[in-house]
Parts: sequence; structure tokens; C-alpha cells
Amino acid sequence: MEYSELASFGFDIKDKIASWLNEDIGSGDITTEATVEKNACTHAIIHAKAEGILAGVPLARLVFETIDPGLTFTAKLDDGAKLNNKSVIAEVDGNARAILTGERLALNLLQHLSGVATRTHELSSIISDYHAVLVDTRKTTPGMRLLEKYAVRVGGGKNHRLGLYDAMLIKDNHIKVAGGVAEAVRLGREYASHMTKIEVEVENMAGVEEALSAGADVIMLDNMSPADMAECVRRIDGKAMTEASGGIDESTIEAAAKSGVDVISVGGLTHSVKALDISMDIGEIK
Repeated sequence: MEYSELASFGFDIKDKIASWLNEDIGSGDITTEATVEKNACTHAIIHAKAEGILAGVPLARLVFETIDPGLTFTAKLDDGAKLNNKSVIAEVDGNARAILTGERLALNLLQHLSGVATRTHELSSIISDYHAVLVDTRKTTPGMRLLEKYAVRVGGGKNHRLGLYDAMLIKDNHIKVAGGVAEAVRLGREYASHMTKIEVEVENMAGVEEALSAGADVIMLDNMSPADMAECVRRIDGKAMTEASGGIDESTIEAAAKSGVDVISVGGLTHSVKALDISMDIGEIK
């Protein structure tokens, strides 16, 4: 990951790191200050304790560089690497206080983003032989969306819309307030740029017919059975992109892919992912 990738979306990762460090450190790391001599130096090893896909190494580096520019962070693996329970991810050398103070934030980022990448890899691997691609949703951790969406890409998935601003998704509540699918799409077309795609969420074949008639660009098949999805895909017949969504996990994703949909969105890639077990061990004080 290049920092410029996030900056291009108005996301200053250096400011984020500084803010998160301030949240954790506050007026000072009183445990480290009490137990570790000010000028003591040490060597630390960051390593995996489980299998998975690595994500977040540049962020861990930036944490330690922000704490103390004099620290030496040596990455042993890059984002996207496959981890086992003995993989050494990075080594950090320098002031012991700085290393201990930055440890938790660096590990939090590595563990969470590697968890997202690992979960994405698990699900995308199941459907690798099918046409459908796996994408994330807006069900992300506040303040972490772009990082989590980056981790999804590391794991082999793709991104859905980044936010409410870059694509139009007309859901059931929009439809109710607007007075129907046709009116919602009409209002959307009237408001949006010609470059903006309009997606409509439907729950049955009747909704598909309305969305097609209204000229939707993408039709989301929400919480449908695989058989119903397949029937809807046949009816749509390429007139719009199709997206499967709702309750999809490792037990159902292949059946969804078999239905012929173009995209499968899974909120669980980010909203309830299990952090990957990653640890840091300190060597003897030099």
C-alpha cells in the first residue's frame, strides 16, 4: 500500500496514526516509563501465530516511525503474503520505550486488517472458478473504511461503493419514501450525473421487472434463494449487472456464484471479522 493511495481520497494516514497514538498514550505510557530505562535499546520481532493473509505492514512501519524516527523497522514480508504460525512479519530495533509504546497500535492494525484480508481470501477462493466477483459493503468500522477496503483488495476481493457519494443505491426504504421503484429511479436519474450508476435493491421477481422497466444499471437480489437468484439472472439476461446480497457466508457463497450473478457483496468481510493472531516478542535489552 502506498500512502498516496489513501491520500487521493482525502485521507491523511499520518494524521490518523498520530490521532490513534494520542488516544492510546495520552499524557504518557506510565508502565513503560516506570519499568524501562529511558535510553535502553532492544530488538523486537513481529510474527504470526496463525495462518492467514498479511495486510497492514506499511501502517505498522508508520506507527513506529511516528513514535520515534530513530527506530529501524525491517519488513520481512509484504502485504498479501501467506502467513503460517511461525511467519516473521517484521523486526524493530531501537529505543525500547518507543517500541513498547507503539506495540499495541501496530499490532491492532496488523491483526484487524490481516483478519479482513484473510476472510476475503477464504471466501473469494471458494468462487474463484465462477464469473462472480466478491465485494465488500459500507458496513465498516468508522474511521477505518478505506483501510478495511484496502485489506479486502489485498485478500483478493474488490470494493463496492466507497460511500454515499460515489454511486447511487436505491434500497427498500428509499423506494417506500419515493413511492415505488419507477419513481425512485426517475428521481435518481434526474438528480445524478450521466456518469453515476444507479443500483436498485429488489426482493423478488416483481421487483426485478420494475427495476428493468425503470432502467436500473445494477439490480441487487437481496436475501433470495439460489434458485430464485438464478431465475432472476435469466430474466435480466444481461440488461443490467446483477448483485447477490444478504446472509452470504462460506456455506452459501458457491451456490450464489452458481446462480450466474456478476457480483456477490458480503458485509461480514469487514463488520464482524476475526482479527488474525499476530504478536510481538521483545529480545534482551541491549
